[in-house]
Amino acid sequence: MDRSKIVSQIEQALSDVLQRPVAGLPEETRLFEDLHVDSTSVLELLMALEDGVGIEVDPERLEIADFKTIGTVADYVIVNLDERA
Repeated sequence: MDRSKIVSQIEQALSDVLQRPVAGLPEETRLFEDLHVDSTSVLELLMALEDGVGIEVDPERLEIADFKTIGTVADYVIVNLDERA
């Protein structure tokens, strides 16, 4: 899965979690400051990405830095897709 498809999946998951459209944002968009995501929303986002992208999230390996921006979430997904392969 290429990066643009992953970003699209992240935007779709964020739209579902936040119950408002999230699309076409730059990867530098900050989850907490710009989109007002909270800790509960992060968990919902992770569950949505597990279902939508097929990654398996290991809570022991989560770092807050992985969820700073849309781009860092995409990086996290890519790493976890690579480990699964």
